[in-house]
Amino acid sequence: MERLWTASHCFHAEGSDEAEEFVAERLRGLLEGRVGHVIGGLRQRLTKHQLTGTRRKTLDSVITYLENNREHMRYDDYLKAGYPIGSGVAEGACRHLVKDRMEQTGMRWTVSGAQAMLDLRATYLNDQWEDFIEDRIEREQIRLYGKDAA
Repeated sequence: MERLWTASHCFHAEGSDEAEEFVAERLRGLLEGRVGHVIGGLRQRLTKHQLTGTRRKTLDSVITYLENNREHMRYDDYLKAGYPIGSGVAEGACRHLVKDRMEQTGMRWTVSGAQAMLDLRATYLNDQWEDFIEDRIEREQIRLYGKDAA
């Protein structure tokens, strides 16, 4: 979306109805799986409007981004499968997994200590704690008493 707005502002004033319509049309195309069509349309506009200078460089940058990420932009398939396509879900998961545990008052972490804590937190949040404990006990028994300990 951010890049669609950037492209829009190469042709339309910020906050204008035309800018909103420009973004809505291209977003609909992306969500319907027509990434190539959106890229082609932007290329046509680049030529038709004979953009130069900063606006040309800006639109070239948007087109390059879309081309480079085309394989990851199968939004129609993702939506059909029920996958989230926004970053909010991933950002929320990071906050829940990492920030809520790792950034409490007074905490300081080494890289190895932080990784160990995140591993444990992920195990717990994924409801795999019991399996982890069983595996940990088994490994410790083998370490302490050898393979015949079981």
